[in-house]
Amino acid sequence: MAIAVYPGTFDPFHNGHLEIVRRGLKTFDKIIIAVGINPGKTCLFSLTERMDLIRTSIEDEPRLSCDSFEGLLVNYAKRKKASAILRGLRAVSDFEFEFQLALMNRKLNRTVETFFLMTAHRYLYVSSTIIKASFAAGGRPTGLMPDHVFEALRKVYDR
Repeated sequence: MAIAVYPGTFDPFHNGHLEIVRRGLKTFDKIIIAVGINPGKTCLFSLTERMDLIRTSIEDEPRLSCDSFEGLLVNYAKRKKASAILRGLRAVSDFEFEFQLALMNRKLNRTVETFFLMTAHRYLYVSSTIIKASFAAGGRPTGLMPDHVFEALRKVYDR
């Protein structure tokens, strides 16, 4: 069974993330959406809230699961018996940083490969940061995230 880990902060989880994991299922038998715990990063949603939003987003697909991890991603992947790390790329500017991470992960654990998927055109500009900034400025970026994620953001921003 080919297992991949799709890591990120997912604050919040949006349709670009969902599109990557659904396409990833064409290659992998199972994908674990792994929410990274980074004490140095301030998130809008708690770890529990982010995981609940993700689980609701993927409840129709039994080959997708959600978990959290702390520490080195390659160690987490090894514990989960994953042979791959799945990463989404929006633009060439993402590639440089992601390539450096992939090379370091390969240095740390040669049994885990990194796979890059280009984000679909309709989500090229979508990021969690842009979604939150739009809400904070009074925007309503509908259609960029599952409805329940939109509602959670609407409640945070009291709209």
